[in-house]
Amino acid sequence: MKLHRAVLRACAVMLVSTVAMTGAMTGAASAASYELNINTALTTDDPIYKGLERLRDRVAERTGGELAIRIFPGSQLGKDEDVLEQARAGANVAVVVDGGRLAVFVPEFGVLGGPYLVSGFDQVRKIVTSPMFDAWNAKLKAASGHTALSFNWWQGDRNLLTNRAVTGPADLAGVRMRTPGAPVWMETIRAMGATPTPMGWAEVYPALQQQVIDAVEAQTPAAYGARLYEVTSHLTKTAHISLITGLVTSAAWVDSLPAEMQTALKEESLAAGDYASGLTGESIVALEADMASKGMTVTEIDVTPFREATAGVYELLGYTELKQTIDAMLAE
Repeated sequence: MKLHRAVLRACAVMLVSTVAMTGAMTGAASAASYELNINTALTTDDPIYKGLERLRDRVAERTGGELAIRIFPGSQLGKDEDVLEQARAGANVAVVVDGGRLAVFVPEFGVLGGPYLVSGFDQVRKIVTSPMFDAWNAKLKAASGHTALSFNWWQGDRNLLTNRAVTGPADLAGVRMRTPGAPVWMETIRAMGATPTPMGWAEVYPALQQQVIDAVEAQTPAAYGARLYEVTSHLTKTAHISLITGLVTSAAWVDSLPAEMQTALKEESLAAGDYASGLTGESIVALEADMASKGMTVTEIDVTPFREATAGVYELLGYTELKQTIDAMLAE
């Protein structure tokens, strides 16, 4: 088994090296001494992508072009889990990823995807710039060889996209709903009344079109970018999860950079996360209005039944004390 994992990691490094060489051959970042390839499942019009462009440009400016960043939208480098494995092997790749996918290495990260954990970006930022989060990141480096450059990439609140009206958990009985495969996401959707169905983001549109799934839960910018208003008819604003994501890469690769370059990369990653999160907040009202103009019914509901239904998820996954710690932090 260990040999098998070693072979996979070696192949991952070779794959990313090939991608980098291809980029160099086409003239991309050929003058740079160091290069970071960033993967995201999102489209180029998403606010998070705009933040990545800002990061690319500011890092190039601060390092005199010595550190080049290349962005791969639409999961061009593979699924998030695959890119995390490449980073674990020491490859020069990064991925915009939620805490649930890191929980397999450090369980505490999973709480970031918990239901109704925060309200708004200010609370998100308070958590992910805290000494508590820094301790999680140190554990991540020791456990898997990853490091989060920043984790303040807020993608908005996740809502329900269905083909029938939803007012409470009972309306989701028997509904096959796509969600990421991390336990905190799966248990949240199950507690909300639906049947969680994990699959890659790129598969969602055809799966809805072919009725492989009945519904999806997602944040508004991603739902709009994926044109889900074409294959669903109702957007119900449950805001059940605030999507907190970060830019995660290889700790060994970061450590190989000159000290001043490491500082520039981390500082600009945090600044870009703030920028992208601000764009996300600004975009949501306009995007929902546009989806409504295309025929989607956008509905505000009383989320109390969903909040009550999902309250037990923290205890189920062993996050009771951690949730209390976060609640106390946010109340300060």
